[in-house]
Amino acid sequence: MTKRPIIGLTLDAEAPGGYSKFPWHAIRQNYMDALADAGGVPVALPHRAELAGDYLDTIGALVVTGGAFDVDPALYGASGRHESVALKPGRTAAEIALLRGALARDMPVLGICGGEQLLAVALGGTLIQHIPDEVAGALAHEQPNPRDEAGHEIAIVAGSRLAGIVGVATMRVNSSHHQAVREAGAALVVNARAPDGVIEGVESQAHRFCLGVQWHPEFLIDPGDGRILAALVGAAS
Repeated sequence: MTKRPIIGLTLDAEAPGGYSKFPWHAIRQNYMDALADAGGVPVALPHRAELAGDYLDTIGALVVTGGAFDVDPALYGASGRHESVALKPGRTAAEIALLRGALARDMPVLGICGGEQLLAVALGGTLIQHIPDEVAGALAHEQPNPRDEAGHEIAIVAGSRLAGIVGVATMRVNSSHHQAVREAGAALVVNARAPDGVIEGVESQAHRFCLGVQWHPEFLIDPGDGRILAALVGAAS
């Protein structure tokens, strides 16, 4: 019997209130369920940057998840910070340590939403800090309909790793972000865009499996979503 690979997922960090009177970690159940159903063994990774190497010793692939916060613009050399930007410094520090360690090991990596943005920054890229202020005629990337429904279509670059995984030229995806990749990192190429030109996916040609997507494939809205998660698990096997 083939051993199922362990897939590490980064947690979110929340201030006291709601679930607990003390600071707490969180992750949506569908992240874990979707990866388990894809053949992996999902495990949660707390925010301890100094333990990044130990975490990476125990997993076969890394998923950097999304969340309602932003990457510090100082990390990609921006001179100012948009008023909408919200930070979680401890989470970002831990995720960068995990990303850099995973990439150095050529471990399979999937960045989802904010995880895609952090992947780009970790590899020298930059971000659009607030799409409505910078992209003329932008779509509603913070879609008004529920997040388990599609918000818009994306066009996938022919010949890309993503195109090979999903096997189609377009996908219907959800959209829950006000930032996006402006310039991909030195090791990344763009593999998908929204109709307004906003970057929706990046991938590395220098790594065995390194993919970033701006949407949330764990909601399994499009058939391609399950293929992406299955490809990650396959690369970790």
